[in-house]
Amino acid sequence: MTIPQAPALPKELDRLMRRMRLPYMRKAAPDVLATARAQHWDPAEVLRLLIAEEVTGRDAATRRLRRHSANFPTGKTLGSWRAEDSTIPEPTQNSLTTLEWIGRAENLVIAGPSGTGVGVHVNVHSHVRMNVHSS
Repeated sequence: MTIPQAPALPKELDRLMRRMRLPYMRKAAPDVLATARAQHWDPAEVLRLLIAEEVTGRDAATRRLRRHSANFPTGKTLGSWRAEDSTIPEPTQNSLTTLEWIGRAENLVIAGPSGTGVGVHVNVHSHVRMNVHSS
C-alpha cells in the first residue's frame, strides 16, 4: 500500500516562499495544506503550524552551524556518554548535567589525565548547553 502524495504547492506560493527564504515551511506546506483542507482547519492554525515548522528548522540549522563553528566532535552527546566508564564521580556528573551552574554564572574547570573522559564530558555539556540555549 502506498501513501498518497500531497499535491504540489501552487507555483506562485512556491516562488514566494523561495523568495522569502522559507525552506522548512516550503517543505512542510504541501502536507499541512492537504491535511488542513481535508479537516477544515482554521487558517490561523495552518499559519501557526507552518511558522512553527520554519522556526524549528531554523533552530536546528543554527545548532548545526554553532557546533560546526565550535569544532565539536560529532556523536559526543549526552546519549552517547557512558557515566560508568568515567573517573568523574557520578554525583558530580549528575550535578553538572542539570546546568544549574550556568544560571549562577559559575565557571567549570575539569582536569584529569588523558583518556579518562574529561574532554568527552566537556563536549557533552557543550552540546547540552547549546540545545538548552537555543530552545
